[in-house]
Amino acid sequence: MIRKLLIVKNISHEGPGLLESQLCKHGIASHQVDLSTGGIFPDPRGYSALVVLGGPQSANDESPAMLLQLRRIEAALHEEIPYLGICLGMQCLVKAGGGKVVRAPVKETGFVDTEGNPYRIDLTPAGRKEALFGGLGKSFPVFQLHGETVELAASGMELLATGKECPIQAVRVGKNGYGLQCHFEMSDAMFLEWCENDADLKRMNRGDLMEQFESIREEYHLTGLKLLFNFLRISGLV
Repeated sequence: MIRKLLIVKNISHEGPGLLESQLCKHGIASHQVDLSTGGIFPDPRGYSALVVLGGPQSANDESPAMLLQLRRIEAALHEEIPYLGICLGMQCLVKAGGGKVVRAPVKETGFVDTEGNPYRIDLTPAGRKEALFGGLGKSFPVFQLHGETVELAASGMELLATGKECPIQAVRVGKNGYGLQCHFEMSDAMFLEWCENDADLKRMNRGDLMEQFESIREEYHLTGLKLLFNFLRISGLV
């Protein structure tokens, strides 16, 4: 059987981005499902690893699609299927693992915080030991696009990276379930598409956003590609 990665999109324009380039480079088969166009979250037990991407929904939604998503992620955790959740995908991971999703103290949007400082995350001592961040530094520039955050359960969850305004930025749940509140997967094409489709980004100055992205683009892409490769290696796909 071909070892395959399952990629779940919660909205069409939040795709795998830099991850897709790594899949192509290494010849890794994948199956993508878009929940926003009526796709159904498959049973993850038929796949080697699972990636769940961002979207405007909340993990606290009571919709049938969200309730099924949480059950599927809980099944992946139980079976120890390698998991990477980004933004909403991280919040769903934490909720499925027994934590909580709550309103963020500050809505983080774009590349700079409310004081004009670039968004960065810093690895915790535990994060520095994680294979997900292997070969990387201790602090990274990131892109943010979220209004909710998480509260970790008392056990079974490890904080891997922190941020200034929203402290919980990367976590591990169980053995190999990883969550990133920030975005490392955004490609150039995705950024342009998000600027056209996301309501919060559309209200911001496009020129400023482009300039801010340009200032970190090289480091951002190198970090994202390495981190995503590390996840594929954890999953046994490379």
